Amino acid sequence: MREPVGLILAGGRGTRMGGVAKGDIMLGGARLLDRCIARLDPQVCALVVNSNDAITMDLPVIADTITGHLGPLAGVLAGLDWANGRRATHVVSVAVDTPFFPCDLVPHLIMAAQTSANGLAIATTQSGDHATFGIWPVAVRDELATFLQDGGRKVRAFTDAHGAAKASFPNERAFFNINTPDDLAQAAAWL
Repeated sequence: MREPVGLILAGGRGTRMGGVAKGDIMLGGARLLDRCIARLDPQVCALVVNSNDAITMDLPVIADTITGHLGPLAGVLAGLDWANGRRATHVVSVAVDTPFFPCDLVPHLIMAAQTSANGLAIATTQSGDHATFGIWPVAVRDELATFLQDGGRKVRAFTDAHGAAKASFPNERAFFNINTPDDLAQAAAWL
């Protein structure tokens, strides 16, 4: 496995946040998107952002390759397509609304992926799986496209069906995601 490409999933509609693009939400003086970049960039060989909205930044921004706002798996598919064009073997995905994810996420996912038949692994904590935080082999592109075209939307349904290994993380707070104004206030308090 070559060093993976990092994919920041920022394509959600942010409906529970009043329709604001989550990547643009400010937390402690920095956009959520910038916080994700700072955490993920040192762990990967390249970064790409998945968003269906226009974002002005120095990184590549890619839209879903399947229309209809089909959720995070559509963003993962777009990232796998992008990575394939650059001859990368794996993509590590993170959600833009989860600003405290581990700074050692990628090495743990890589180690877990080595126990999976196809190199797919997701993050987990005691409270459950966090499947948008995963390492995805480019080789699953076609299967993921078929899953989406057949109406599949749930990340866990896809990862479970494909025998994803699980990288265990002890810190529950690391995967706290900001979905509401109250969540944003809680994250600010933790800062």
